[in-house]
This record gives sequence, structure tokens and C-alpha cells, in this order.
Amino acid sequence: MIDGTVAIVGRPNVGKSTVFNRMLEQRVSIVEDTPGVTRDRIYGDCTWLSKTYRLIDTGGIQIEDVPFQKEINAQVEIAIEEADVIIFLTDGRSGMSEDDEYIARLLRSSGKPVILAVNKIDDSTKLADIYEYYALGIGDPIAVSGVHGIGIGDLLDKVVELMPEKSIEEYEGMVRFALIGRPNVGKSSLANAFLKQERVIVSDIEGTTRDAIDTVFEANGRNYVVIDTAGIRKRGKIYESVEKYSVLRAKAAIERCDVALVLLDGSTGIIEQDKHVAGLAHEAKKGVIIVYNKWDLVEKDDKTMSNITKEIRKQFVYLDYAPIAFISAKQSKRVDTLLPLIDLVYENLNKRIQTSVLNEVILDAQLANPAKPHNGKKFKIYYASQVSSAPCTIVLFCNDPELLHFSYERYIENKLREAFGFEGVPINIVARKRAD
Repeated sequence: MIDGTVAIVGRPNVGKSTVFNRMLEQRVSIVEDTPGVTRDRIYGDCTWLSKTYRLIDTGGIQIEDVPFQKEINAQVEIAIEEADVIIFLTDGRSGMSEDDEYIARLLRSSGKPVILAVNKIDDSTKLADIYEYYALGIGDPIAVSGVHGIGIGDLLDKVVELMPEKSIEEYEGMVRFALIGRPNVGKSSLANAFLKQERVIVSDIEGTTRDAIDTVFEANGRNYVVIDTAGIRKRGKIYESVEKYSVLRAKAAIERCDVALVLLDGSTGIIEQDKHVAGLAHEAKKGVIIVYNKWDLVEKDDKTMSNITKEIRKQFVYLDYAPIAFISAKQSKRVDTLLPLIDLVYENLNKRIQTSVLNEVILDAQLANPAKPHNGKKFKIYYASQVSSAPCTIVLFCNDPELLHFSYERYIENKLREAFGFEGVPINIVARKRAD
């Protein structure tokens, strides 16, 4: 259960992401000693004194007109609107600035409880550096050091004190889906099409979204969580640490989702990097939907969709179970076909098969096509059981697991799909020797 939402705001490079990660006790937000690295809202859950809060890291607010500043300010405004308590983080090392005064006025007008924290107070000799911040009229400043963890407990105590009594629904029971793909395939545009508002910065510059953003929305009486991930670059082309953390973040987002939407760029076609991205979802054994985006930019005739479908199946052989959707996120065309597909894949991911019915299918499969002998021995399944869902795991209790050839395992999987569907989800088949 989430007990409230806390937003961390401040000018660029005051250490918001460092404090954010320290409060979460894990690396979630990108930390880089470069102003403007965090551009979108980043979310994480922080637990303190048996209370759990949704924590939001935001981009830096500044008066100067720099690239993306208008979009960043819009994101911060949304974070302030969502927050129950705001942490206004300043920099004790560089001192108070005009940007701090501007932000203080903005926060006072919000009407939300605000905690003033002065970061980079790394030892007691620097405590005097916090006193000038009284002039902001926000209240008593709290000295902290995100790098060393100093004062973080005091900061969290203050959050507990100021948090209004209310609760926020957790993700439990919601359908979580992640938008994954190489840079500039339209992930943020698709997120906006789902949400019908500019919740994610959209730009034609590759790599605009560097972290993952979770947003809850409701459609057709069901709650969803859309996770907009960073564009994933090929490992050999990751030059900056910022990009490195983006890949790690994207992998973590895939792990957190139920269904991964693998976006392909219709304007450029399929490239090797698309296979790498899709492989991350396949290896994580998530539900998968292949989304061919920018369909409006493709020159089409009556055979185009069929030909591209064949090419996708050829290039993504290991994802032959994944449904394919053709959309234009930017124009919101055919986007309405995705939620029914997401629902279908989610239901398949959590499907449970009755043991008696499962064994009927396995028996019929063996009778129709017995396993070929190997070194004079023949693989034989005595009975089967589904031991888990999400993903579906089927255990085949047999005479000798080593006799199960991959081609026969594939045959059994195909028979299971014929009988039970499982469109969009992987099936784990485990051979185990029957106990005597």
C-alpha cells in the first residue's frame, strides 16, 4: 500500500537524483555530474517507519532558456500536482541563486507542504552554509548529504510528519506493460497516445527519454500501468555512462512489467538492434507484443502488411508466439487495437490449465507422434503438471530428461499452444525424472 507521494524539485545539478537514490537505497534515477541529465519524472517507492511513499525525481528548474527547459518545467509542474509533500533541494556548496528564489515562489504558490533541504553539507564544518536559505521563506532548512547519507533520516522523518493521512492504490491487480525499443521508435509518442496527455517529453532527438516512467491510467474499466523505457542502444555503442544506466534501467523496467511491447520503426524497417531489444523481453519470459509503429510512413499496397508480417516472423523466429500490431502512435491510428491485445496476453500469462486436461493433451501428442529412440532408448512422458503461471511452466515427469530432444520439446510446446492458446507468452517446459 502506498501512503503518499513525495516530489524532489530544485535547480539543475543540486544532487536531486543522488538524494532520490539514497532515499530509495538503490540506483534508480540516473546520476551524472552534468546539469540536465534527469529530464522526465522518475518514480520509485521509499519505505520509512512502516510507511511507503512514491518518490518522484524531476528535472532541474531554471530561469535560463535552455534546450528542453519548457518541457522539463511542465514535467515538474505535473510532479508538484501529483505530490502530497515536496522536497525543495538546494546546493549548500554553491550557495543560493536566483533559480532557488524562483522555485521558492513557485512552491509557495502550490499550497503543498514543502521541506527545504540543503544538500552537499558533507561535514559539521559546513553547517553554517545552510543559514542563508532561511531567506527563501520556506521554513527551517535541513542539512543533508546525498553522497554520504547524512541527514536523510531527518529528511524522511519530516516527510512522515507532513504527509497527509491518505492512501494510494498499489500496482497490485493492475496490468503493467512496458514500451521498449531502440531510440526514436516512438515509445514516448505511444505512451502519450495511451494517456491522451503530454505526460512524457516527445522529441525527434534520439535518446530523449533516458529513464523509465510509470504512469497509471484507467481504460474500459481496467487499471493499467504503462512503463515508458529509455531507448536501448547496442552494448558496443554505449559510450557514455548515462546511456549505460539507461540500458540497466530498461532491463529493470522489463523485469517489472507483465507485458512488453516491442516497438519497431516502420520508417526504417527492422535492424539488428531491434532483435537485441526484443531478446531482452524474451529472455525475461514476459508476455510480448510486436508493435510495428509509424505505419503512416510506409508506402502500402494490399500485400504490404502480409509481407512485413512474414519478414517479422523470419527475423524474430524466437518470438513466433507474439502477436503483431501495426499502428501510428503519433497520429493515434490503430492504437485502440493494443489494449485488447495487452489484455489477451495478460490473461494468457496468468492462465492455469487443469491437470487432467493437460495430461489428455500430452497423451494425445505422444500417441500421434511418439519420440524417436535415442541410443536405443525412447523418451516417455508419464504425466505433466503446470507448476506456475506468469510465465507458464510445465513439468514433464518422464523416464529420462536427457532423452528429451529440443525438436520434440518444440513439438510438445506447439501442441500445448494448439490446445490452450497462450498467444503472446512463452511456455517453459521442464523435464524431470519420475520418482520411483
